[in-house]
Amino acid sequence: MPLTERLTAAFADTHAWQIPYDTSPRHLAGPGDPRHVTHGLAAAGWRTVSDRLGADIVLRSPDYRYRLQHTPAAQRTSRWWYLQADTTDTAPGWHANLSGLAPAEVIASLTDTLVNPTIADPPGIISTLESAGWHVSDPATAASPDDMCRVELRDQEYHDTPHWHVETREPRSGHYDGPRIWNAWFSDYMPEYLVAAFVTALADPTPLQRAMFDSTVHYGAASTPSALTPEQVVAAHATRITSLHHAARTARRQKKNPAAGLVKTGTARTAARR
Repeated sequence: MPLTERLTAAFADTHAWQIPYDTSPRHLAGPGDPRHVTHGLAAAGWRTVSDRLGADIVLRSPDYRYRLQHTPAAQRTSRWWYLQADTTDTAPGWHANLSGLAPAEVIASLTDTLVNPTIADPPGIISTLESAGWHVSDPATAASPDDMCRVELRDQEYHDTPHWHVETREPRSGHYDGPRIWNAWFSDYMPEYLVAAFVTALADPTPLQRAMFDSTVHYGAASTPSALTPEQVVAAHATRITSLHHAARTARRQKKNPAAGLVKTGTARTAARR
């Protein structure tokens, strides 16, 4: 199903009456509206291939290489989002698992970058977090200022290459070992510029907008009335999906011109923590 006027109007209707509150830090802001993700992909030409009467939403990219599944009923597996790239003759396959309390706007930064890869040479993931004020304990680990969210490059058994893992946990006795709140797992061979987009958005100090009575994932989140009006929140969403639509259309045209240039994915990885 393409992104229709009816779908965008439904988003506007939902948010038009909600008083926005600035909520931070982002890793505690709560899931938000999943349409931040799905509308962006639909605007870029992804199609719904799932049962329209079912609970799951499955989208496929125009070239059928990429697949996104949103499964709201997956609490027992802690996986609400699953993004997959199939193997091709020139690139390996990869996948990402993200649990349901991960902020939709942060996930959308990843999917937006997938359909419109504008980063020519992404900065290092750990250095990006350090610049944002996160604590860096070694070359492959960074923790948020409140020590509740951690980004790690982990070794994995039976694989030669490490993978990135993001996890938010309840603090316990001043240590990072409490119950898990949400996590994101990015497989080996996933282009690093996509992980960088996710992490950069996660560490962004700009608050996310949540409705007055939305639940955050933790009492440590700060929530104050926003200077933005509901109309501005809706307009920002509309502007973003329009931009993605135009970018995807331009990219399809450029495929006819191989000289248009390729994006460097930045696959070089730092040493994993042993």
